[in-house]
Amino acid sequence: MLPVHPLPRPHDAGPLPGGAAPLSTPRPTGPTLAQVAAHAGVSSATASRVLNRSAPVSAQIAARVESAARELRYVRRRAPAAAAARDTGAIAVVAFADVLRFHADPFPVRLLAGAQHVVPERELVVLTAGPGPARPSLVRYLCGGHVDGVLLVGRWGDPALPGLLQAAGVPVVALGRPPQSQRLAHVDADNLSGARAAMGLLHRAGRRRIATIAGPPDTAAGADRLAGYRHALLDHGDPTRNAVAYGDFGTRSGEHAMLRLLDQFPDVDAVFAASDAMAVGALRALRRLGRRVPDDVAVIGFDDSPAAATVRPGLTTVRQPVEDLGARAVELLRDPSPGRSVVLPTHLVVRQSC
Repeated sequence: MLPVHPLPRPHDAGPLPGGAAPLSTPRPTGPTLAQVAAHAGVSSATASRVLNRSAPVSAQIAARVESAARELRYVRRRAPAAAAARDTGAIAVVAFADVLRFHADPFPVRLLAGAQHVVPERELVVLTAGPGPARPSLVRYLCGGHVDGVLLVGRWGDPALPGLLQAAGVPVVALGRPPQSQRLAHVDADNLSGARAAMGLLHRAGRRRIATIAGPPDTAAGADRLAGYRHALLDHGDPTRNAVAYGDFGTRSGEHAMLRLLDQFPDVDAVFAASDAMAVGALRALRRLGRRVPDDVAVIGFDDSPAAATVRPGLTTVRQPVEDLGARAVELLRDPSPGRSVVLPTHLVVRQSC
């Protein structure tokens, strides 16, 4: 658990509110301990012993109670008086990512900077969670009165976690569009329009054999940017071309994807990458094979990360307002009505790669 100290306001964050209103506290709803016990076929006392780890219980009975709690999305709740008085001064940022990669990536750092500017008097507590179901210790911490709200960042490791937080009355907002099965307040960039704008620029530049390096299809950003690529092919009368290779948003995956594309589609004259990091990897692959950028192959990325301006040639990219995403997510915590969303616009930044 790594506390993030107040960060200076980025220059392009735009006007933001100076004070922080109290975060909302939704009225807890959901199953009771008695219902969990009935579902598991045990007494309430036995269910309590299992969930509180207060006394030994056979492994078979413990498994039944824990399974019932998961199925019913039960979480232990604080007493109403404690919930009403909640003002811990802390907001949890749960990042579903490898801890080293998360802290080395400038994107989440910029998100945190935008969030911290809105609530400078609060502490941002960053928690990284790996793939798979959320650990009981994480759920207990988030629902145990230690934080005033939760921001979810990255590919969700456990689709049940948002429901557990909502059932415990903890305000929760996702950074990025959640799966359709989740009714959850969220903030996102307009990834679809951004991808279409990038493709439009390539078509105006005379490129007709355009490939894409797509992000993971199980992420909203990856799916939406790929959909923007495909919609643009329809817009420009080329629905049959579908030159797609997938990466994980990282540089090395972009390099490998570019090599695969050139092997399958040697006539490619442009590539739209779903992240700047993958675009930088594509530039490496093209340089290794002697392809000139942009003469032989034009390249466009997505994010407008610091690397986009320093790589050579300078990377044309789609800028998303990262700091504003973090700021608006914290603002949305004050009224995180299920399904409420904020979508921020993107725009092209043209440099030498296209």
